[in-house]
Amino acid sequence: MTGVWTSTGSDTEWTSTPPDDDVWVGVDVGTQSAKAMAVSGRGEVLGRGTSALRSSRDGVRHEQDPAAWWEAVAGACRAAVDGLAPERVQGVATCATSGTILLVDRDGEPLTPGLMYDDGRAAEQAARVDEAGVLTARVSPSWALPKLLWMLDEWPEVASEGRLAHQADVITRHLVGEEVPSDSSHALKTGFDQAREAWPSDELERLGVPRASLPEVVRPGTRLGSVCARTAEETGLPQGTAVIAGMTDGCAAQFAAGALREGCWNSVLGTTLVLKGCSARLVEDPGGVLYSHRAPDGGWLPGGASSSGAGVLAQRFADRDLDDLGHRAEAHERTDVLAYPLVSRGERFPFSAADADPFVVGEPADEAELFAALLQGVAFVERLCFDFVDLLGAPADGELTLTGGATRSRYWCQLRADVLGRSVRLVEQSEAAFGMAILAASSQSDDLVAVAGRMVRTKEVIEPRRDRAGAFGERYLRFVAELERRGWLGAQLADHARSRNLG
Repeated sequence: MTGVWTSTGSDTEWTSTPPDDDVWVGVDVGTQSAKAMAVSGRGEVLGRGTSALRSSRDGVRHEQDPAAWWEAVAGACRAAVDGLAPERVQGVATCATSGTILLVDRDGEPLTPGLMYDDGRAAEQAARVDEAGVLTARVSPSWALPKLLWMLDEWPEVASEGRLAHQADVITRHLVGEEVPSDSSHALKTGFDQAREAWPSDELERLGVPRASLPEVVRPGTRLGSVCARTAEETGLPQGTAVIAGMTDGCAAQFAAGALREGCWNSVLGTTLVLKGCSARLVEDPGGVLYSHRAPDGGWLPGGASSSGAGVLAQRFADRDLDDLGHRAEAHERTDVLAYPLVSRGERFPFSAADADPFVVGEPADEAELFAALLQGVAFVERLCFDFVDLLGAPADGELTLTGGATRSRYWCQLRADVLGRSVRLVEQSEAAFGMAILAASSQSDDLVAVAGRMVRTKEVIEPRRDRAGAFGERYLRFVAELERRGWLGAQLADHARSRNLG
């Protein structure tokens, strides 16, 4: 084991870190594919693999075949470690989509399809969960606990023998070759109490969830076992490789960004906008729009997901050259048009408003001006998220890292820095599988932050252009006032946003 000396005041401590030549494998089971990355202790990507996945969709129904998850992961792992010396591969960790679950039998064989993260059939059950108050956050029909209740109601013939499994559990069981615990990150939306680190068994049983159907749960970063002989043949991972409890894909992206110090945040802008931060204490939100995962070191990862984001660009400008529109939008940077770029009806974060609709206030002169207003609108939502985080007292003065598909637009990154009035960092690797490689490596260290610091590489730091602050600040306040006027944004957050802007 290698390490570094770190000074804290008058004390000097030795921090252990894994050797640079060790290799760590991160697995990401997504919607369209399973991905694997083999990464060195220095953060070098030594191998990649991807295998496609298919879904079955019908209205609000979204299912996948759990057997296909393992086949895809095995193929991705074989490609990722191909040509690497077996003795270098030390560990593997898996992330998956948050809220994707199924029922399995005592041998781990699937009894039901996998209900995916956005399956929306459990609306009635979500209302029951909200009424029972089992979860502190606002419950969506797509969350795992309502879907578990739906499965128990819909398939009573398997409910008596069925046991809950999250998407990641299917993979870790295959890797080890026997039943292993769930991780608390994937279990969060199933009702696992992150503060007590236990299932609220009495409340769940009153909802109709038998205690026997719930898995044992451990903290992310815990060693679950090692790769068995059969799995070694199927995946190319050496027998005996440590299997480490992972986290959800959103948390994995935060690990890839290295946003793991107190007050640091990762803003992921893809189809929607997701913010994930790091706090030593649990951040309480009475409104339930911000919730926290438990970090491997016992700290907290608060965050939330907005319903606005880059997806609105694909909706409004299908089959158009978005890069070209982005260049043309620069000429309309001082537009008076305001846009609220919701991808779908209803907002989840930084406020909850089921009746919120996208809007455009003003008449764009052309499509480039509309495009500019939409880019700014997403940045205004992002700024409002940080005003909300500040209102809750969460630390947010650390490094801000931008990831997600929107970072391909250098101009949009600059615009977001300008609107936020703070520097933003871009990293070389931001994939969830890379984040899981970091988590796997951290399982053999006493300092998660030090491991991430060695593996995450900064590509660029973008500073805000100070001459833009006044114009963007004025338009931001107009945006806040418009949300408040429509009755979606509460006065407390609106007043806090105004006071922070004036301050």
